[in-house]
Order: sequence, then structure tokens, then C-alpha cells
Amino acid sequence: TGKIEFGLEGGYNRSWLSGIDEANGMGNFHLGFYFDILIKNDWYLNTGVRVKSSTGATKINPYSLGDPELDSVFVDGYVKRQIGYFYVPIHIKYRFSRQFFLNAGGQIGLRNSANDLFKNTYYDKDDVEFKYDIRSRITRIDAGLSGGVGYKFKGTGMNLGINYYYGLTDIDKLEGMDSKNSTFYIYVDIPIGAGYKDNKAAEKQ
Repeated sequence: TGKIEFGLEGGYNRSWLSGIDEANGMGNFHLGFYFDILIKNDWYLNTGVRVKSSTGATKINPYSLGDPELDSVFVDGYVKRQIGYFYVPIHIKYRFSRQFFLNAGGQIGLRNSANDLFKNTYYDKDDVEFKYDIRSRITRIDAGLSGGVGYKFKGTGMNLGINYYYGLTDIDKLEGMDSKNSTFYIYVDIPIGAGYKDNKAAEKQ
């Protein structure tokens, strides 16, 4: 409709975890859907759900698994931490010059999985791996601030944008740890039906 736009969102994101000095950023792909709801003039409420969205970090120093044999296998390896969320962004979007837009607000996530992947190399790169479930260590809820900029293409109505998420929640329950998510998103929004409506409007002109 003229007031609501709905479609698919997908793209690449790079995530980091604070509080772990040696950790490096980790790349992921995300997928979900979005809504743009017209409030007034060029102001919109932008929301949706990132159904497949992971955060975490890599190159974390290995720690003891409570098994001497496993510990000896990964003592000179590293840990890749993968945390899966259902994220719901809630933004106020302002569109200017018809094609460019800014959005700012927050994001809340529900954790659905959390694993530490212990990795080491013996013959081929990372050919030894052990998955360790850490859901009991990671909080169920993550929340923080987010915002970014983007461009809406004429005709198709597709959006190309970048967002940055700064987590405010300490997600690690381990005593003495203060670990928070941050994620940089590059995404494409593909509206359902919007391109067809634009074409129909052009035919009437």
C-alpha cells in the first residue's frame, strides 16, 4: 500500500565481542524481512525480524574443557564463538531527496543458539574441530542502539544500506567477564510488490 512496504532483507555483517582482548571480528550472512510504515510525510517506522543472524568473534584463546585429552588437542588452537539471534530492529527512518534515507533507534535480540568451535590444524587448515554448547553461559536477551544510512533505487524500490549496532547488554554470565556485541551490517531490502506498483504508476502518467 502507499503506507506500508514489506519485503525481504539480506546481506553481510561483521561482528565483534568486547571484553576479549585477543578476539578478532567475524563475518556472517543474515536474512530476514522488514516493514516500512509511513508515519507522516517522509518519516517512517522501520522494523522487521532478522530470522537468521549470528554474532560473535574468532581467534579467541582456548580454555579448559575439563578433559585433559581434548585440552591437549586444542592447546595451541583457537576458539570461534558463534551466537545465533532473532533480532528485531526498531528504527525511525527519514527519507530525503526521495532516494536517500537515515535511520536510528534500537535493536533487541533473542538468543537461540550459542557455540564455541574449538579449532586446530594438523594436516589441513582447521581440520580438527570440537563444538561446545555454551547456551547456559550466554544471556537470552541482547539489546542496544543502532542506526545507519541508505539509498532507495528508483523503479525496483530496492534499498541498499549500512547499519551499525552497538550492544548495551553484558551477554556473558561468567563472573568477571563483561562482553558486549557490536555488529556492522551491509544489507539489501527487496520489496514485495513495490516495483510492480511503480511500473503501473508510470504507465498511468
